[in-house]
This record gives sequence, C-alpha cells and structure tokens, in this order.
Amino acid sequence: MFAVFARTRKALGALTALASLSALVACNVAAPQVGQSINTNKPVPVALLVPSGSGSANDANLAQSLENAARLAMSELSGVKIDLRVYSTAGSANQAASMATKAVNDGAKIIIGPVFAQSANAAGVAVARRNVNVLSFSNNPSIAGGNVFILGNTFQNTADRLTRFAARQGKGRIMVLNGNDQAEAQGRAAIETAIQNSGATLAGSASFELSQNGIVNALPGISSKVRSSGAQSVFLTSGTSGALPFLAGLLPENGVDPAKVQFIGLQRWDIPANAMSLPGLQGGWFAIPDPALSNRFAGRYQARYGASPHPIAGLAYDGIAAIGALVKAGKSNALTTTALTQPQGFVGVNGVFRLRANGTNQRGLAIAQIQNGQLAIIDPAPRSFAGAGF
Repeated sequence: MFAVFARTRKALGALTALASLSALVACNVAAPQVGQSINTNKPVPVALLVPSGSGSANDANLAQSLENAARLAMSELSGVKIDLRVYSTAGSANQAASMATKAVNDGAKIIIGPVFAQSANAAGVAVARRNVNVLSFSNNPSIAGGNVFILGNTFQNTADRLTRFAARQGKGRIMVLNGNDQAEAQGRAAIETAIQNSGATLAGSASFELSQNGIVNALPGISSKVRSSGAQSVFLTSGTSGALPFLAGLLPENGVDPAKVQFIGLQRWDIPANAMSLPGLQGGWFAIPDPALSNRFAGRYQARYGASPHPIAGLAYDGIAAIGALVKAGKSNALTTTALTQPQGFVGVNGVFRLRANGTNQRGLAIAQIQNGQLAIIDPAPRSFAGAGF
C-alpha cells in the first residue's frame, strides 16, 4: 500500500534528459542559510547513505540500486566532478546518525539518503550543527525541514495534481474514501488540504475498517452517502495491494456508477499490471511520473548494469543531478538551502522537481487513465514549473 518510508518503500521511477542537466543553473544565491561552502573547481565530496548491512536481501538490493543510479548520474554530468563515498546504515536510525557524522568528518559537504524516515531524521539531527544538508529518499513530510529535505513523491503532491485536474474537468465536487489505518488517514488529510487549495469542493468523507468484512459491511452506507452528497468524484486512498480491488467491485454494485461518478486514486492503479483489468477501475484517474522519461532511465540503467533499477533508485539519480546542476553554475554556496530551493527546480528521472523551503518537494506528474484495461496518459506531466499541472 502507499505509505511513507518508515520501513515501507514508495516506488518512484526514473530519468534525466542530460542535455537539460548542463542547462540548469542556480539562481543568484544570497547569504547561506544551511549548507557548506564548496570549491566548485574541485570534486565535490558527497556522501550516499544506503540501507546495506541490515542482513536483509531486499535492503542490500535497494542499496546497490541506489548506488548504481547515483554513479550513473555522475557519469552523465558535464563539467562537474563528484567525489562520492558510500556509507551503510543497516536500516538503523542509530547507525544512520553515526554514518552521517562519519561522512561529515570524512569531508562530505552534503548527504544523499538515507531511505527510511527514522534514519533520515536521525542523520539530519546528527549533522545539523555541522551545517550540512541532507537530501533523504523518504517521502514522509513529518521529517522534512531544517537541514532535511525529502526527495520521495508525497501524498500531498499527488493529491494536489489530481484535485486541480478534477476541478478543471468539472469533477471537482469530491468525496474522500479511506481505510482506517494511519497511512490512509494521512492520505485523506492530504486530499482534503488539496481540495481547499484547488477550487474543488469537499462533498464529504467516509472511512471503513481494513478487512474484507469491514469493507462489505461499510459499502452500502458509504455508497448511499456518495449518491446523496452529489459527489462528482470519489477519491480513494487505498491501493491495489489493499482495499482497492474490493472497492472497485462493491461501489458499482451498491449504486455508484463509475460512468457517472469519476473514480480517482491516490496510489498507482497500474501496478501490478493485472489490476488494470478490474471492471470498476475502467476510466479511473491516478497520477504517475512521466512514463517516457522513466522508461528511458530504466533502459540506460539496464544497459549499464544488466538489471532493472529498483523503483526508487531514481531518487539517488535526482540527488546527484540537482547537486551537479548547482555546482556547474560555479557558485561556492551551491549547496545551501537557498540554492537547493531555487524556484525553477531541476530535471530528474521522472521529470521536473523542486525542493521547497519546508523540506518537502513538488514533482511534475502525468494524469493517467485506465481505458479498456490499458494505461493511457490523458494529461501529460509538465516539463517546467511555469507550465500547466502545478
């Protein structure tokens, strides 16, 4: 299910169009806030914190894929040298803090990683007084801020994109439907915030117990509420590995016609691919990274390493890409918070992204729809922050 990185991994696929790396430059950076001064004529010392050493094969594979993606990005930078050193956190917050401290003692000017939220938070706290920024792979906004940035796509970013699109399509009266666990409750909160900021209208919200019986028992009442609310859309926080398959079948059976009420998903509905055959999801909307860019990155990674990248490996590429773009501008304060949060952002493996002053991020996403069991892009991902989609 879609969840924040505590010990859960959020998929985010991949590519940077390399011509754009050299074209990206930092804005005129004012006095540093947080961040080390660097000599841009020398290789920039960067630490990469990965979850190897935990004894988990999954963590080891993820760690290797993150390192591979970072090194692929380094090889594709033009006119910038990165001195990358890799540190193993063993998936532990305590070791993440120790490794972050060691990395800075070894000369690191910025840290990329770790993956899990507690580890990223611990690493940020450990080096906060050393004036070093941390670009973590987490998507958990609760750890963002100060010297910690999150690179993972957030509930809020996805909800914002989809609610704005729904409002533009005349489907902006939205009912929110969530399971009663922490992750889905956070998803509901993100959708409600997005509705407030998008010109859409909250038609109501409803929740259900996350069990088969809980869903079956709740759906008649929920469906009645959807119909009586006049909702033009139902925004579902559940994913294909959770309650979504039941909801997709039971909502129509209880009188919520997906031909009349737009179904919208906070999570991706195309993973696994056979989920797209569910009758209730036909015509549904959800948001994904730019598929053309993601596929190009996956192809380059496959050609270099003989394997497919982990779904979040592209975040390591993004971190190196952002650093490379800023360093190429030749400014000694390229790694400060002001530089990292430049409004024009960067081009990453999934498309454009930018870091925000509060430590969260915005990412360009496409709107996808399931049509006859196939994925179709009905609104392309924006290619800049000046375009539609934000």
